[in-house]
Amino acid sequence: MSTTKGTLFAHKESLKIRGELIHLSSPKVMGILNITPDSFVESSRHSDVSEVLKCAEKMLKEGAEFLDVGAYSTRPGAADVSMEEEWSRLALVLSPLRAEFGSAFISIDTFRAEIAERALNEGADLINDISGGSDPDMFPLIAKHNCPYILMHMQGTPQTMQANPVYEDVVREVAHFFSQKTTDLKRHGVSDILLDVGFGFGKTLEHNYTLLNELKHFDFLGYPMLIGVSRKSMITKVLGISSKDALNGTSVLNTMALERGAKILRVHDVKEAYEAVQLFKALRAD
Repeated sequence: MSTTKGTLFAHKESLKIRGELIHLSSPKVMGILNITPDSFVESSRHSDVSEVLKCAEKMLKEGAEFLDVGAYSTRPGAADVSMEEEWSRLALVLSPLRAEFGSAFISIDTFRAEIAERALNEGADLINDISGGSDPDMFPLIAKHNCPYILMHMQGTPQTMQANPVYEDVVREVAHFFSQKTTDLKRHGVSDILLDVGFGFGKTLEHNYTLLNELKHFDFLGYPMLIGVSRKSMITKVLGISSKDALNGTSVLNTMALERGAKILRVHDVKEAYEAVQLFKALRAD
């Protein structure tokens, strides 16, 4: 661990995965693999195993170190998916991914502890939970498997989150949420935690940009930050474009997030995110 400059807090900059220490002092890229028919980015939807493997191979060649596999669409207003359907989608691709790309770190995007356990038993490495531990069995499960956990903030559910999100102070309230949840995780014995403020998950446009601008505020918690702004409405609404035209805006916001301390960029477009990281590192080293 290193101490964040200008603070009194020890800031964790590594994750332990499969006994290997992954250093985050150099930011990483996480590629998004959606095994869903209704993800908000049409080009990221996959259902065929060969298609998934081809996409994963491309992402890894372009610089991704993590693959985030999700089988439950969490776009605003998305339909609910049963546990059986979510697992059937994941089961189709998880073993082939693990067999084909043994060195890749596979994250599972799920809020259900039972799905998380099945996936970890099939070779997944970490869990990305948009609900921040709404399933009471999730934190004990993470402790049992001693795996990294992505703790995200969301107000409401995917079905309701954008109806009318209200905060008195969004930065303070998200920080309070993280403080409570990380304390609970530590109580369970979990130490490898990534924080995600949850852009677009129960936030207005103003909330999203306030959180991005104040990202350094969360340094006091001592955990690395994962950022997911890829092709989201916080870009498309400002520019008056569709998600398919939001790559340039994504690169801009990813760079701003890196400047504010982000350690992992979760993206649909790996090549461009990896290039942003390389340019950021070159500037920082100057």
